[in-house]
Amino acid sequence: MLPMTESVLAPGVILRAVQTKKFKTSMLSVTFLEPLTADHASLNALLPKVLRRGTQRHPDMESLSAALDDLYGGGIEPILRKKGEVQCIGFWGSFLDDAFVPQKTHILEEATALLGELVLAPAGGKEGFLPAYVESEKENLLQKIRSQVNDKLQYALSRLRTQMCQGEAYGLDKLGTEAQVQAITGEALYDRYREILETAPVCFYYCGSADADRVERAFRKAFAGLPNTQRHAVPKTKVQMEPEGPVRRFHDNLDVNQGKLILGFRTGGGFQDVSTVAKGLLFNAIFGGTTNSKLFLHVREKLSLCYFANSSLAQNKGLLQVYSGVEFSNFQKAAEEILAQLSACQKGEISPDEFKHFIGKDMRLEQVSLRKTDLVKELLEFYMGKNTMERQNFIIDNLVIEEDIA
Repeated sequence: MLPMTESVLAPGVILRAVQTKKFKTSMLSVTFLEPLTADHASLNALLPKVLRRGTQRHPDMESLSAALDDLYGGGIEPILRKKGEVQCIGFWGSFLDDAFVPQKTHILEEATALLGELVLAPAGGKEGFLPAYVESEKENLLQKIRSQVNDKLQYALSRLRTQMCQGEAYGLDKLGTEAQVQAITGEALYDRYREILETAPVCFYYCGSADADRVERAFRKAFAGLPNTQRHAVPKTKVQMEPEGPVRRFHDNLDVNQGKLILGFRTGGGFQDVSTVAKGLLFNAIFGGTTNSKLFLHVREKLSLCYFANSSLAQNKGLLQVYSGVEFSNFQKAAEEILAQLSACQKGEISPDEFKHFIGKDMRLEQVSLRKTDLVKELLEFYMGKNTMERQNFIIDNLVIEEDIA
């Protein structure tokens, strides 16, 4: 089992490091963990974009690109994620691993230093952010908010969360709103930046061939300028055990050829330990999470009521979401059949033929493969994001590189 170490560098500042020689690139990141709030969502979303525009030593994108080229074509990009009711902001970087470069080349230290420079030494210095960068990135963020409707499925899922979780942080968009973005000033953004540096919990992450002590030294040096202050606790996601009031329904009229039918359910708790996570994932697989599920086989294949019908669990919020593509004339029939299949699962009406696809003697644990064209960041986010530590270690131990595949 490959070692993963966790070190506390300061109160509220942790480093997680995975040592492995199975990747040709190493990954490192810095993430600030903030509660998702209406007041700060847009400010937080804009901040890493503005910081990425330049530093005091590399004041523009061209200079930053040249610095990354010197690191064998490495890359650093902003992080903006929503995990439950936590807004995660920062940067992740991908660089050629030290094991594949000439001796006496220290990419880890140089890459970490550049990461620290982006966070701690913005182009405008102590006077604040450069106005041109703020205004340019505000416009980019506005365009991103407006373009969300173009992905109809993701837009529909977002609308479900907004309506279902009214009054809860989970119902907020990680990008904020157009009105909030338009109201941002350079001064307000810089004040928010200083507040995050001083109060937000920080998580550093590394995955590569370097040993844990070297990684810790690199991060300590690169982020020595991080304020040594009292940081707030990592935000918690509030789980509402029971729905409030009757079932709510809403309908958006858009110029589309295929409708999207989305249903949301409270499961009665979050999925925080190994037992509940395992039960939740098994239920979701049987209900709608796979091509052997009840939704796929009955609603889509047998009755042809949907173009697709799937389900997913928001584990940290305790929500079950069903999403489907349907003809307008089939909305009611599809909804009724989806609910019928959910009722069947609740009653335990699962046949041996259905169950054998998920638990049985023929069940296999397959290796995860990594090809030259794959992006390590996306693979790590997909495979590692919602797994237990035991499953993460299994994935790492059983990863195969393209050259090893027969």
